[in-house]
Amino acid sequence: MRIRILGCSGGIGAGSRTSAMLIDNDVLLDAGTGVGDLALEDLHSIRHVFLTHAHLDHIAGLPMLIDANFEEDFEVPVSVYARQETLDALKAHLFNDVIWPDFARIPDPDNPMLRYVVCNPGDTVSIGQRDFHAVDVLHSVPSLGYTVRNSGGVFAVSGDTRTNETLWPVLNACDDLKVLVIEVSFSDEHEELATTAGHYCPSTMCRDLELLNHNPDIWLTGMKPGQEEIILAQVIAAVPDKNVRMLSRGTIITV
Repeated sequence: MRIRILGCSGGIGAGSRTSAMLIDNDVLLDAGTGVGDLALEDLHSIRHVFLTHAHLDHIAGLPMLIDANFEEDFEVPVSVYARQETLDALKAHLFNDVIWPDFARIPDPDNPMLRYVVCNPGDTVSIGQRDFHAVDVLHSVPSLGYTVRNSGGVFAVSGDTRTNETLWPVLNACDDLKVLVIEVSFSDEHEELATTAGHYCPSTMCRDLELLNHNPDIWLTGMKPGQEEIILAQVIAAVPDKNVRMLSRGTIITV
């Protein structure tokens, strides 16, 4: 399994792109602004999109992705997997024939380009040789993390979350957990803001890491632009025994 990081920043500007990961060549995990850097042929290969939640930094590239894939004689629609609340938000506020065309009815309601698939916490979706398992996490809106399993092991993504009791038992059940991508948006100086907004800061994230029984490679994501080095240093100081790195656009992870 090859994971290509298209975007991993908590904002835009100066080359920053927001959350999007291309798994092999056919699955996106989140569809932030990083999607726009893909070549047209790469966009055409994507037929599955798993969303963590409905915030703009995680869905901004989705409308243009669907548009780029649209042909009247298409054979396979693009399936978008997410919680019901996230799908409802897409329908009401994005693919609503005002902000963007309703591709769930184009070219025909019985054969649309966009297919919504409810994916609740605890659900597992198998695509090829990969199992995508949805995990409940605690953010400011209903959200998911995911574990992705293939024969090489498990790749896990926390999604946006603050301190929670749901992610860690799922990760501990993965004896072959190889990689954990975890969001930590704010520095410790902004811990109150982070908690209010439903995000980790280094101190809260590292306290939760104590609940993890495994020792995977840990990659930090979702950091606010300009705060990356401060956040990374605070995390490393708090957990010097962990293999912690900072994601960047273009990073390739293989499991």
